[in-house]
Amino acid sequence: MVIVHEILDLETDQGIGIYNLSPQIQEFIAASSIRNGQVLICSRHTTTSLAINEYEERLLEDIKVYLHKLAPANQRYLHNDLHLRDVPEDEPENAHSHLMAITLSSSEVAPIVEGQLALGTYQSVLLFELDGPRQRTVFLQLSGE
Repeated sequence: MVIVHEILDLETDQGIGIYNLSPQIQEFIAASSIRNGQVLICSRHTTTSLAINEYEERLLEDIKVYLHKLAPANQRYLHNDLHLRDVPEDEPENAHSHLMAITLSSSEVAPIVEGQLALGTYQSVLLFELDGPRQRTVFLQLSGE
C-alpha cells in the first residue's frame, strides 16, 4: 500500500463561506500513483468543517441561514469573554463559529476508484469557513495502490 499526503492552502472570505475542494482533491489524486484506495480530508482548524454534499448555490445559502440560526453570533457566549482569557490582541469573538463547527465534521473519507474521486453525481467535498476571512489549510492523505 502507498500512502501520500498534501496540504491544501486556501484564503477564505468574510463570515461563513462554503468552498468546493473536489477539483483540488482530484488534481492531487491524478498526480499520485494511487489508482484505488481512499482519501482522508482533514480540517486543521477549530472554526472550519467539512462535509460531502451538493455544491448548489441556493442550497449553500440555505446552509448558511441554517448555521446562523443554530449558533447566532449575537448571543452571549462565555468563550467571548476575551478579557478573562490569555489571547492575542486580535482574537475575535467567535464562540458561535466553534459551535457551528462541532455540529459538522472535521474530517471526511472518500473512495478512489480507477484514479477518480468516487462520489455520487451531486456530491462534492465542501469546506465550511465559519470565521473568515482567514488563511486555512486542509490536510489530504491518500492511501491505496
